[in-house]
Amino acid sequence: MVSIADYAGLKPAWCPGCGDFGILKAVNQALVGLELEPHQVLMVSGIGQAGKLPHYSRSNLFNSLHGRPVPPAIGAKIANEELVVIVVSGDGDGYGEGGNHFIHAARRNHNLTYLIHNNQVYGLTKGQASPTSDTGYVTRTTPQGAPTSFNPMAVAIAADTSFVARGFAGDVAHLADLIKAGITHQGFALIDILQPCPTFNRKNTYNWYRERIYKLGADYDPADKLAAFAKAQEWGDRIPIGVIYRAERPTFEEQLPALKNGPLVKQRLEPVQVAKLLSEFI
Repeated sequence: MVSIADYAGLKPAWCPGCGDFGILKAVNQALVGLELEPHQVLMVSGIGQAGKLPHYSRSNLFNSLHGRPVPPAIGAKIANEELVVIVVSGDGDGYGEGGNHFIHAARRNHNLTYLIHNNQVYGLTKGQASPTSDTGYVTRTTPQGAPTSFNPMAVAIAADTSFVARGFAGDVAHLADLIKAGITHQGFALIDILQPCPTFNRKNTYNWYRERIYKLGADYDPADKLAAFAKAQEWGDRIPIGVIYRAERPTFEEQLPALKNGPLVKQRLEPVQVAKLLSEFI
């Protein structure tokens, strides 16, 4: 029987009030709710406050370069498709430095769950504007105001991401359900998580979000792509959370001939197959 205690990691070093605490709690609840053992899970992270999350949980872990967690996650999933692979990034890590990897992994529909801690600011490097900072947001690096904000929901839908969702770090139960849905989805699942940063972002606070967010109801159809685009454009007075878009299509791994005989880690290695290649180096 899996319990929350099985996922107890190092003591978090985040600032008091950081939204990452709620995300960590939701991740652990989701993994326990799916009855996944820590050894069945691999978390791959980049650099930033979000990238620390796998240290504070307990599973297999790979820390990558800034903006580069997706490529090693893809490699791990191809090598052992039985692993539940979760990628963890911040908005700068995932949408800035790693934006190209995010778009093409979504397009190819790799069977990964991508959690983006979106606090709309660079927290680890002390408060610069990030790709998702609100238009006009003033920081030391954008004294005249930040340029047009990156819209991850609209970009993800345009890239035909097969699972697009948004959660809120202040609603752990709802977020845990979204993470469970993302993990069980067959294909690339993006979960953008609105995460207040009380230290460097004094605008997008818990109260600011609570006054604006609303949950998508049972009458909303996430299979309707045009409706999803419309929801992706809502920001400001009203911000939807929940599954915004979902589609069923083959995963990259399902279409990879090398995996027809099962996970690569379980396939028998035949040295004779590379003998000719190795002989060229003798």
